[in-house]
Amino acid sequence: MKKALFLNISLLGLSFSQLAFAQQDTFDPVKFEQGLHYQHGQVSLLDQKVNLQIPADLRYLDAADAQKLLEEGWGNPTDTEVLGMLIPANTSPMSKTGWGVVITYQEDGHISDKDARRINYKNLLTDMQREVSSNNKARQDAGYPTIELIGWATMPKYDDLTHKMYWAKELSFGGDINHTLNYDVRVLGRTGVLNLNAVADMSQLDQIRDALPGMLEGVAFTPGNRYEDFQAGKDKLAEYGLAALVAGGLGAAAAKTGFLTVILLLLKKFFVVVIAALVGLFRLFTGRNQKA
Repeated sequence: MKKALFLNISLLGLSFSQLAFAQQDTFDPVKFEQGLHYQHGQVSLLDQKVNLQIPADLRYLDAADAQKLLEEGWGNPTDTEVLGMLIPANTSPMSKTGWGVVITYQEDGHISDKDARRINYKNLLTDMQREVSSNNKARQDAGYPTIELIGWATMPKYDDLTHKMYWAKELSFGGDINHTLNYDVRVLGRTGVLNLNAVADMSQLDQIRDALPGMLEGVAFTPGNRYEDFQAGKDKLAEYGLAALVAGGLGAAAAKTGFLTVILLLLKKFFVVVIAALVGLFRLFTGRNQKA
């Protein structure tokens, strides 16, 4: 049975059975996973700008297989910016307890870390909660569930030696008591930032924390592309710093890409109906034929 992003089914006044995917009867999760090609050891990303050493407790899917898992396996909308995924070595991504780390990259310029020691993360969280709450009416009007940013699941931490940052947020969608975990890792490079976004259930927080050291140690920009290789006056500077990077951390730079668009990939994948399927079903029931 396909896994998917979930929405409040009552938005369309339809029961779950009415919203069932047409392919559910024929979708074989075991056969689907057998078609994925897991990799181990070391892989290169972004034309060898980044080296990724896969920890023993994880395995890697390249861009094609990662997009296949996200779209066909978990029912997410298409996202061609996905570079790959890290998957737990001993857990099937098609199981209820499966989770993964989505890898993307932003070429926004060199992000200054001068504000690292000055950031008040308690105040930043309050600002983020206020911003999320203020947009809920617009989300409801657009047919999306409300979002509540519960708080930090892991307080942001920046390593100024490796230029790596991580934090985690606890989120609730549509008032669901089963909260979503977004665990974010950022690796700063010369002219961009590598994003590793783990999406899971709050109950899996300890699993991701256990996998975090290996992920942090195993990813690095190559010489010439490292943060310290930045050339002032030649390389582009990003228009935001670390505080904004965290504030936009429901994807990356949400101010640029739009909150609703960013949230599509990062919503918890279990227990609800995929947004893309809802759009398709809405067309089916209304007879519309418009671009989603």
